[in-house]
Formats: sequence, C-alpha cells, structure tokens
Amino acid sequence: MKSFFKNVMANIVAIIIIAAVFSLFLIMIIAASAFSGDQKPNIKNNTILTLDFKTNIIDSPTEDQDELFAFGDKQKNILIFDMLEAIKKAKSDDKIKGISIETDGLRAGFTQLDDIRNALEDFKKSGKFVYAYGNVVSQPAYYLGSVADQYILNPAGGIDLKGLSMEVLYMKSFADKYGIGIQIIRHGKYKSAVEPFMRDDMSPENKEQLSTLLNDIWSVNSQKIATSRKIDSAQFRTVVDSLYGAIPTLSLTNKLVDKLMQKSEYDQMIKTKLNLTATDKLTKVSFKKYINSYSDDSSKKDDQVAVLYASGSIYNGEGYKDIYADNFVKEIKKLSENDKVKAVVLRINSPGGSANASDEILFELQQLKKKKPIIVSFGDYAASGGYYIAMAADKIYSEPNTLTGSIGVFGMIPYFKELANKNGLSSHAVTTNANSNMYSAVNGVTPGGVAILTKSVEQTYKRFVHFVTENRKKSFEQIDEIGGGRVWSGTRAKEIGLVDELGTLQDAINFAAQKAKLKDYGVMSYPKKMSPFDQIFKNLDEDEISARLIKNKIGAENYKMFEQMTNPKLQEGVMMKVPFEIKIN
Repeated sequence: MKSFFKNVMANIVAIIIIAAVFSLFLIMIIAASAFSGDQKPNIKNNTILTLDFKTNIIDSPTEDQDELFAFGDKQKNILIFDMLEAIKKAKSDDKIKGISIETDGLRAGFTQLDDIRNALEDFKKSGKFVYAYGNVVSQPAYYLGSVADQYILNPAGGIDLKGLSMEVLYMKSFADKYGIGIQIIRHGKYKSAVEPFMRDDMSPENKEQLSTLLNDIWSVNSQKIATSRKIDSAQFRTVVDSLYGAIPTLSLTNKLVDKLMQKSEYDQMIKTKLNLTATDKLTKVSFKKYINSYSDDSSKKDDQVAVLYASGSIYNGEGYKDIYADNFVKEIKKLSENDKVKAVVLRINSPGGSANASDEILFELQQLKKKKPIIVSFGDYAASGGYYIAMAADKIYSEPNTLTGSIGVFGMIPYFKELANKNGLSSHAVTTNANSNMYSAVNGVTPGGVAILTKSVEQTYKRFVHFVTENRKKSFEQIDEIGGGRVWSGTRAKEIGLVDELGTLQDAINFAAQKAKLKDYGVMSYPKKMSPFDQIFKNLDEDEISARLIKNKIGAENYKMFEQMTNPKLQEGVMMKVPFEIKIN
C-alpha cells in the first residue's frame, strides 16, 4: 500500500512540476515577445532602409499572428499602411539615405505592390536613391523592384518574368468516379465558385471573365515595368514571351537589369554612393525596426479616423482570423460608441463567404453610418460578400487591380450515395414530415429541399442586388446586367459604376477626415492585434493544430480545396463567395 501511495504522490509531483515548467515557459515567451516589441532601435546616420527577404506584408492586424514555438528567423509581418507611412517618413528623414529592395520572393497582393511602388516613386522625388538586388527573383519581387533607379542581378540568378495565368482544377469526373454527388444551386452564369464540381472544362462565361480580368491587370502592370525599365512595349512583350529573364546575360542585354554582380559587390556599390571608405560599415535597417524606431501618437489625439479591417473569408460565429460576424459586429458597436472616432474607413480585403453573416455585418454598418461617415477602401479582393458589406459606404475607393463585384450567390451540398453503395453501405431514415430528412450525407437533398434552397438562393440574390441598387443609385436591371456573379477589375468597376473612385487606403482616410471636417487627427486600426498570450492558447486549439498539420502535408493551395469540401463553416447555407484568388507567380 505504501508503494501505491508513493507512486501516486510521485505522479502528482511530476504533473505539478511539468505544469509549472510549462507555465514558466509560456510566461518567458510572452515576456520576450513584449520586450522585443517595445524596443526602439536607434537609427544612425547614413542608414539604408531595407526590404529584406524576411518581410511579410499584410493587410490587416488579424493576419499578424506568431507561430507557436517558432524560433530563429521568422517572417516580419508589416501592415501595408505602416510600410507606406515608413516610406513617407524616410523621404524626409536625414538619417535615411536610400532604400534597398533585397527580396527574391515577396508575399504581397497586387494592390499592396502597387501602393508600395507608388510610395517609392514619391520617395525618389526627394533625390534619395532606390536600388534593388536579386538572386532568383519572383515576378512580384521584380514588379516591385523594377521601380528602382538601378536593378542588380546575381550573375548566376534569374527573373521569373512570364506574365499572368489562371489554372482551374475541375473535379466532376473525379467525383463521379468515386461516387461523390454534389448538389449545386447558384444564381448567375458567371458565378463559377462551384463550376469545378459541375463540369470538366472551363465554361465560355468563366473563360471570358478570367481573360478580361487578367488582361486588365497585366496590361497595367506590364506597362509600369516597361516604363520604369525604359523598354519599348513591343520589345517588352517579346522579352516576357521568350522568358529572357531566366538567363542573366539576356536580362542584361534586354534592359531588365542594369548590372550583374555578387551581393558583396552590390553592398560596395551602395557604400560608394554614400562616399564611405572600404573600412566603413554599411548600416542597414529593416522596415520592421525602422517602424519601431519612431513613436505613434495617434491614440493621444482627441479626434480619430478608425480603419476597420475586414480581411479574409466571412463566417458566422466567433473567431479572430478572417471575418467572423459575432466578433466583427462587436468591433462595429465599439466604434459606434467611441466618441473619439469621428469617421470610419472600412478596409475590405475579402472574397466573401456566408450570406447570412454578410447580411448581419451590413446591417450593423448601416446603423453605424447613421452616426458617423463610412468610407470604404478595397484591397486585393472585395467580391461577393466582401462587396455586399461595402453597401453601407458613403463612398467607395478601389485600387485599379482590385478583384471586385461577383454579385451572385450559390449553395453547394456534397453527398456520398454512390460511394457508400459501392462499398456495401446504404442509409435509410424514418421521418415525421415530407422533408424532415432534408439533407443526408449519403442520400443528398430531397426534392423539396432543392426547391426551397433554390428559392433561398434567388431571394438572397434579389436582396443582394437591392442593396447594390440603393448604394450605387442604379436600377435592378442595370445591376443585374453587370452582376450574375461576374468579377471585374477595379478599373472596370469604376467604369461601370460599382465603385466611386480609384484610390488607395490613404486616399480613403483623407476623404473620411474631410467628410468629418477633421484637421488634427490620429489614425487607429481595428480590430487590435491579438496579444501573445491569446495567440499561444489559440494555437493550442485542437482544430487549429489539426488544420495546420494537414495544410503542411498537402500544401496551402490543396488545403483550400480540401477545406471547401470538409469545413462545415463553408457549408453554412447560401454563400456569397468569389471562386478564386489571383496571385502573381
């Protein structure tokens, strides 16, 4: 018996020790995170502001989350708004002599790259230089770097300059082969979110909208590169079509780059530019450290313009990353009750999601609009549900490359009758009413269920168009003609009246301040970044850990397809969601 009690006590003591060590470990992580965040680097004279390979540009504070147990070199998340402010500040900062772009790969969207490019163009007006260096350069990195005064390439490097494309994976035959049935209800011939499950090739309507969209974007972006590099448009097309960027010598002869040299030679070139001697040290500072070096007194201002970020897919319920209706409504109500906030800029970067959640958010925004001006700024995406919630705006600003519109709705319900039958499984139900078992994972949707879901989709579409007609001051017929689920570039959206102006987030903030008659004001971001403590415990969630494991195994792009089929949050009734994402690869 004594032995038994000894073992019990030993186990209890061990558990207590483990818990204490783990708690201490968490406290140390949180303290270290807080300490590092409070450090203010001292910027020296003759400093070069550097965009390095660790920098990850994000649109919203909700995207800024630290990975649990991620040690060593980590991605430095920087809000696009903070980055643009840093470039503006560096323009007049005597300690900053120039900007160096030293990143081969860049995780940023079309609109973010355009905003940074414009900021760098403005920075160069100060007389300070912008240089760029690359090894094996991605297309986004080159698009940004091409704005530099000089672009330097490693002699054994290359530039992945090839234009834009979109490839859609079609799965109808796959689903048929393995006995997976998919009941689809949609409104809009361009609403192609469900097309991969309906057919095995691209519909003419989808091909039309994607071709128009890609050409709209590439015609602008390619012209910017060609102009910056002083290359004739026809010659630039030949360079891209021939993939000359992949060969360093061809990159040089075709004016994609100015010189071929090693990185140490590039650093020496900058030192020469600064009139430094061979023994002088070249001082560089990352954007993250530079932003931390100066204080932001926006919160101390009596008057504020709030930037409310709506970034990610739209869901019902609670959650931090993406847009969850319960949490987002709370943020809207906080802004409504905050007397310091005189105007709100709603920054939308969303492909949409749940129709119900989108409607709930729109209603609360409409209530907020009764008290304070709401100006909308579109990021990379403002489509379907993302466009829907913009209908509370006093004015809408879109970037030229924003993917917007997609005024349409759909419902998609998978079932597995043939798969079950092939494996000797069948399902039978006892019911009290005609549609008590409206949906079965095996048998699918009843005819009555299909009829009511079809009606629901149609009514949701009419409600969608109704709000658009009110905001855009157009008739149902006019919106229906440019709706039907079709996506548009921001440039086209301005032409057809879906947005008011082409402009940046800063343009939207300026107009919001003007609308509220503000002169001295601060700019504050909402929702606030999650604390390190909350992030750690969120990452310990069982579902979150499982999702990360699967994503790491099958890849981020494949995970999106897997999630569309399996995530119950993506099956919550009628959906307003754009069918794809566009990336510069």
